[in-house]
Amino acid sequence: MKKMNFFWIALTVWFAIAACSTDDSWDMGGSNNQSTSTTESSDNNSATTGSAENVVNGVSTNGDVQSFTVALNKNAIAESQNVDAEDDDYIENTTFANTITITFSTSGNASVSGDDTGIVSITGNDVVVNNETGKVIKYILTGETNDGFFKLYSTKKQAIVLNGVKITNPDGAAINNQSKKRTFIVLNDGSKNYLADGTKYTDAVDTEDMKACFFSEGQLIFSGSGYLEVDGNCKAGIRSDDYVRTLPKTNIYVDASSGNGIRGNDAVIVTGGVINVNVTGTADKGISSDGEVRIDGGRTTIMTIGGYEYDEDDKDYSACSGIKADSIVNINGGELNIKSTGIGGKGINCDDKININDGVIRIITTGKRQKDSKGSVSPKGIKADGNITIKGGQTQIRLEGTGDGTEALESKGEIHIEAGTLECYSYDDAINSKGNLYIDGGYVYARATNNDGIDSNMNLYINGGVVIAEGGQQPECGIDAAEGYSAFINGGTVIAVGGGLQAISSSSKQASIAVNASLGSTIGVLSGSTAILGYKMPTSSSGTALMISSPSFKSGSSYTLRSGAEISGGTSFYSLTTGCTIGSGSQSVDVTASTSIGSSMGGGMGGGTMPGGGGRPGGW
Repeated sequence: MKKMNFFWIALTVWFAIAACSTDDSWDMGGSNNQSTSTTESSDNNSATTGSAENVVNGVSTNGDVQSFTVALNKNAIAESQNVDAEDDDYIENTTFANTITITFSTSGNASVSGDDTGIVSITGNDVVVNNETGKVIKYILTGETNDGFFKLYSTKKQAIVLNGVKITNPDGAAINNQSKKRTFIVLNDGSKNYLADGTKYTDAVDTEDMKACFFSEGQLIFSGSGYLEVDGNCKAGIRSDDYVRTLPKTNIYVDASSGNGIRGNDAVIVTGGVINVNVTGTADKGISSDGEVRIDGGRTTIMTIGGYEYDEDDKDYSACSGIKADSIVNINGGELNIKSTGIGGKGINCDDKININDGVIRIITTGKRQKDSKGSVSPKGIKADGNITIKGGQTQIRLEGTGDGTEALESKGEIHIEAGTLECYSYDDAINSKGNLYIDGGYVYARATNNDGIDSNMNLYINGGVVIAEGGQQPECGIDAAEGYSAFINGGTVIAVGGGLQAISSSSKQASIAVNASLGSTIGVLSGSTAILGYKMPTSSSGTALMISSPSFKSGSSYTLRSGAEISGGTSFYSLTTGCTIGSGSQSVDVTASTSIGSSMGGGMGGGTMPGGGGRPGGW
């Protein structure tokens, strides 16, 4: 990425390496008026290590962005469902005139019973329903066939109840709903259901769509506490030319080997339920929509392992994505887990905006970048062509692959982080925005092993929250703003580490200090005898330029930085501990805080007047 405004520290302060108690949690308010009142230990480097609290925003955290795992999990979850009387997607709000039961057979023809059986035609186990009665009908499917299908035509909405049914159609879709009306798919309580298509769709009709193992022209709304497994071998697993929605208590597993997992042209909405999607095809998507993808609840897990391909329409490469939306991604709750292992694979990819308001998100990509004369494709954790806004929840992103563009969180617009926790780990920039980047609150950990921790291609504003940004070796920075733009620190607790130091604008409202510290060293920061915070430097793949900003700092005031001091007690977020006790340590130096860092080198580091006349201070 671009490199500019680097101000290497002229004064070198070498900190002795010391152990630091850093239970991986944080419980700090993030307010600009935060108070820290713990005092230093009277013991000389012998304070007893206390137990830090393991809570961030009221939720337990292990600070494990470098080690968490993602795997398919078909176990049911406890969910409550409150029927919305105003929402037509709840089957409880629909009255059905008749019920028809269709029983498939492995030894003979399928059979039909119930009301209006005359609208059902059966050839072997090929079942076609043509409902022109004007009635709203419920169809119950049961039994098993290895060579059959269920096809439906209707001018009214309907329900399809899957009650222990197993349908394999070697020539096309297992269920083909040609009705454009709302269709309720009920997974009968306690039932196990299975649908599989063939590798070729010889049953397809030229005038009709057949785009999935389970295809529908109209809305598909899944409910019920049974289990459904969909094996898609030719096209998508589940697809609607309208929208797909899952309600609480559903349990669906889609294994798609040659198409997207779940696709809704207008939207895919996960209101609840357990959703597992495994996609193995080249450049295929786990969940996709031309419109919105919305996660409101439940637990959704997506695995993609397919490779990349050259897109002749876009004249560029395309790769797999866990979630792909052309319009917008909204995550309002629930649990979302994504792992993408192919080259250039992405977790969430959106052509417009991404809004994260709540929920738990875990994303891993392991692929590398692909680049040649035709173009390139890079892995991303979360990528949006528009703005990314984070207002809550817990988001963890880890990229294990290497190469330029291997970024955890990237926006081609602006990034706004207002609350929640965001933990990013990557080779290239951990957080990157093409436009302005704002951090107003929340807890942010951004670790890049070969580039900037947080990189804005315009202005960077940190107005609150807790921010740890760890970049690579020189000239990479912890935080970085583009040439011709500025970085502003107006509030919050900020740690920035890298091989270079981004200049902080003198227009900033909060003071900072900066020094050069050894990798792996433990640092305690005090105001007189009052402990402000403790921090342990990265042990590898990082530079040694360290900048610290705290609401406790006042411009022009002097603060003591102590190395070799044991940090005990308090609350921690990754390697940062606050509310702690700081032992006396083996070495210390006083540094003056300033709202302007790196803008004046003078006889020492800009914003940090230290003893020694620009040389090594006494005792360091």
